[in-house]
Amino acid sequence: MSIVCIDSAEHFEWGDNCDGWHFVKSKNLSIVQERVPSGCSETMHYHRSAEQFFFVLNGTATIEIEGKKINIEANNGIHIPPGKKHQLGNQNEADLVFLVTTTPILSGDRVEV
Repeated sequence: MSIVCIDSAEHFEWGDNCDGWHFVKSKNLSIVQERVPSGCSETMHYHRSAEQFFFVLNGTATIEIEGKKINIEANNGIHIPPGKKHQLGNQNEADLVFLVTTTPILSGDRVEV
């Protein structure tokens, strides 16, 4: 076991200039910190079996779930059950920073809509 931080975590880039850092990456659990610049978002999708929990650290996340938009401020989170279509984005000027916990981790579980 070791302490994990941004400097030691596996880094990846996604979308339009977004960043992610894997804090935990096992077959049953993923915990990732992500940064989304202003005006950026992921694509609408759902997971067949995995469930996710998004927890906002800085900024405001706008999440659309099954056609309903929800703003989530810092120090708040939301659970997304399997099968629910969702899309996270940053519609504010400041960077959005959040943690996303996913379980279980299944290859090919994400379905783009």
